[in-house]
Amino acid sequence: MSTQHSTRRAFLQSAALAGLAACAPRMSLAAADTRARFILVILRGALDGLAAVPAYGDGNYVRQRGALSIATLDHKLDGLFALNPALTNLHRRFLERQLVVFHATASPYRERSHFDGQDVLEQGATAPASVHDGWLNRMLQVLPVAQPRGTEQLAVALSQNVPLVLRGAARVSSWVPSMLPNVESDTLERIADLYSSDPYFAVRLHTALATNSVAGDASGMTSAGRDPLGQFNAIASAAGRLLAPEDGLRIAVIEARGWDTHASQGADTGQLANRLRGLDLGLEALRTELGATWNQTAVLIVTEFGRTVAVNGTSGTDHGTATCAFLVGGAVSGGRVIADWPGLAASNLYQGRDLQPTLDLRSVLKGVLGAHLGIAERDLEGSVFPDSRSARILDGLIGQT
Repeated sequence: MSTQHSTRRAFLQSAALAGLAACAPRMSLAAADTRARFILVILRGALDGLAAVPAYGDGNYVRQRGALSIATLDHKLDGLFALNPALTNLHRRFLERQLVVFHATASPYRERSHFDGQDVLEQGATAPASVHDGWLNRMLQVLPVAQPRGTEQLAVALSQNVPLVLRGAARVSSWVPSMLPNVESDTLERIADLYSSDPYFAVRLHTALATNSVAGDASGMTSAGRDPLGQFNAIASAAGRLLAPEDGLRIAVIEARGWDTHASQGADTGQLANRLRGLDLGLEALRTELGATWNQTAVLIVTEFGRTVAVNGTSGTDHGTATCAFLVGGAVSGGRVIADWPGLAASNLYQGRDLQPTLDLRSVLKGVLGAHLGIAERDLEGSVFPDSRSARILDGLIGQT
């Protein structure tokens, strides 16, 4: 069986038999108005920022972190911070000045509920349920384009369900590989023939088939099984293929779950280090698939909040406040850490237990959207991030695109 035929089978199987046609056929690979690409990666579960980016130069770091202190410091960023040893490729990007690391950052949310924290992060608001759509969807409604077109031709969620950050009035596309077993070719051919007599479904099946051909079939996901790290790698690769072409999509959202490390977190090795390694490999797969388009790409990696500074009774960390974030890509003006470091002395911790937030994550978001995608300041301060004037726009994050 040819590769083309295999891809066609995988798509028709998912579109006609699994109901994915309801979301995938909205995809249309129209000519891009600009070369800039933006990818948002949401790490769900609350990433431990002091594990991903240890503040080894803080005199209180080892005492406060105890058994969770990162001892392998091969990936130093400066005299205060290093990257976790699992983040080898991200360290290479830092040396190439394609990575900015943000630390002691947080959304305006100050409680410790995953659900509310993710809502605030994705709504771009100041409190849970204060708005009912996502900041990235609102951004699409003011995105400058050279000619009118549907926003579903610009943005895609690589997820079974469109995440809150992309929900709203602007239509978006979604794509996820099928994990169903194969069916006979003649059955799929009959389904295609059935749809071919209906102009509405025929056009959408053709469009979705083109999308699936670009993204790739489900083999990467299927071979990964239910392993979240393997799934992230497959999804990140698909995102790269969708955004790489000159006529490809411009904006994508990827989710990675499993960052809630209450027990047996590990330090240089272990549960969290393995997840960080999977993230690092997935981002490298994304870079590889983007090819030359990487030079016009900015990838922002965020999480809903951080974790406690001290280890808990089950060798893990509990829900915290401030954490780290990453901005990586060929369009990024990198090779630096941006942090107003509060320190890890007990008197400097938020509520005596968490890393104190000193950088509003909305400042980062506004800085990227303004410089990279051309969103006007009045829209950033108004419709995209309402009531956010206290979060000043962070300049200088993007280089020449």
